[in-house]
Amino acid sequence: MSPDALITHFVAASALILVAAHAAGWVARRLGQPYIVGQLAAGIALGPSLLGSAAPGAYETLFPDGINTALTGFAQFALVVFLFAVGYELDVRLLGGRARTTVAVALASFVVPMAVGSGGALLFRDQLHSLGMPRDLSPSMVVFAGIALSITAVPVLTAIVRENGLAPTVPGVVAVSAAGLLDVVCWTVLAGTMMEDGEGHALAWPWRAALAAGFVALMLVAARPLLRRLLWGTHMEPSLRLALLIGFALGSAWVTHFLGLHVIFGALLAGVVTPREPGGTLDPDLVRPLHEVGSLLLPFFFVVSGRSVAVTGMDTAGWVAVLVVTSLAVASKIGSGTVTARLGGLDRRDARTVGVLLSARGLTELIALDAGLRAGLLSEPLYTVLVFMALATTLLTQPLLGLVRRPAERVPSGAAERTPRTPVPPAGSQGDTPPARVADPG
Repeated sequence: MSPDALITHFVAASALILVAAHAAGWVARRLGQPYIVGQLAAGIALGPSLLGSAAPGAYETLFPDGINTALTGFAQFALVVFLFAVGYELDVRLLGGRARTTVAVALASFVVPMAVGSGGALLFRDQLHSLGMPRDLSPSMVVFAGIALSITAVPVLTAIVRENGLAPTVPGVVAVSAAGLLDVVCWTVLAGTMMEDGEGHALAWPWRAALAAGFVALMLVAARPLLRRLLWGTHMEPSLRLALLIGFALGSAWVTHFLGLHVIFGALLAGVVTPREPGGTLDPDLVRPLHEVGSLLLPFFFVVSGRSVAVTGMDTAGWVAVLVVTSLAVASKIGSGTVTARLGGLDRRDARTVGVLLSARGLTELIALDAGLRAGLLSEPLYTVLVFMALATTLLTQPLLGLVRRPAERVPSGAAERTPRTPVPPAGSQGDTPPARVADPG
């Protein structure tokens, strides 16, 4: 195919992706689901599972192999910009004395689902054999089964937090922070699992771990003051400041990807270390264009990820497996997150909110599943089951969130208030001033 033909196909595919994804997002919002869930559904629909099966000729015409690299590049760029904005908006000061709670929630949300997933793989190995898995599961397969239940989708979770107005609240910050820590652990364990056969990165695991720790320390200690001096000390134009920071986020994402982690960690880390304006407020000239660019291009990420989802026909055993796995995934995540948050001092309503938010798996799960399938850790039937689990837990998040966040029933006149509320930071503390928020254009 000639370069001109490839450009023509890419332009046509981009038009379809943008229109279909944002139209689906609008429909999802009308149905009470987050905008990003509609975009996710559109990405799956434009992949080989639906469009490729219903109209294979049209699918090959719209998405020839020659444009895969360009689509993937746009997808990664959109993901980095989106998560850089998330990291920049994350106000860790709201945690106050809840940093320990956040770490505890992250660890519990990893350990409990990991134990449930790995234990279930060992307990139901005969059933897994009917889904194409070997009878003698390797240690890597058992560990991967636990990881599949442990992952939380940071992009979907942060979009749900933002669209429900939870970004400046304690449960919102705890959930996003815990999800970030949780996925660092999950991706690290996944990387170690996939490297067990000796293939993969040129650097040995201990060297990569040491380099990753050094990079995080460098970003926290050196990058933040350097950016503060460069951005706010030189009175840089907003457009140049935006370009510089996006380049900084892309560079950070490249480093974490090189070290065997995912680009999302570098993007989030770059956003966290980017200094705010004096007084701790967000820079509207930075937040607004970040949201606009991220919301515009994020559908490319959903479509590229959705192309790896090949949903085939399933028999009764497969649907039973979907029901069982989804039930275990929801119960282990919500239960562990809620109990740990409650023990950390959050009231019942906020603790349940944290648990529900951590149950969203979304396309982060699909990325991990695709990696496991290519590494031979999953059979295609089991991969399909876990894809349905990821979609189900994501779609259930908004209804469950509405259930746990609904206003408390009125108590009789003179009765004591029975519904505890999130503690307000004491006067004069840094938590008194919530971060400025810019409406999500999505």
